[in-house]
Amino acid sequence: MGLPNVLSISRLLLVPVFIIVYFSGLEYATTYAAIIFLVASLTDVLDGMIARKYGLTSRLGKILDPLGDKVMTFTVLICITIDRIIPLWAVLVFAAKEVAMGLGGLLLHKRVKEIPPSNFLGKTSTVVFFVICMLLMLFPSIPPRIAKTMISTAIGVTLIAFGSYIITFSKHLKAKSEPEHGEDTKK
Repeated sequence: MGLPNVLSISRLLLVPVFIIVYFSGLEYATTYAAIIFLVASLTDVLDGMIARKYGLTSRLGKILDPLGDKVMTFTVLICITIDRIIPLWAVLVFAAKEVAMGLGGLLLHKRVKEIPPSNFLGKTSTVVFFVICMLLMLFPSIPPRIAKTMISTAIGVTLIAFGSYIITFSKHLKAKSEPEHGEDTKK
């Protein structure tokens, strides 16, 4: 198991730590939780950089990396929803998009034995979610109307990324299912 996978696993292990700290009731608990979220996000950046730079990508890493990212983000969203900082519908939209992407990835893997890579819009969506969640945790007194606008923006970017994913997924699936040049299709 390489360092990128260790970083992804550490991100998953930070999820319960985040929850415990967030709801600890300590003074500045949300600030401490935000720091944990920041550390988890830095492991996400580091594991990808290390894996690409040193050729340490693996099938396990292609599963652990997005899993750690999504579980942490989903956890943060649930916690700030429980705190009534954002509405429940935001979590439901995020969850529906993640389930659809997961099923699409499994279908692609089953049909062509590949796991679809992340793209620029997906990474942008992750960064936008990170920034907005950090702001909402660090400044929980943001007026509800502004908080809803912020999370709506994050959801909008996520849905655009999802649309891009569907287009890329469809093109990839079509390209893999077409016969190669010169291949006899009359068998």
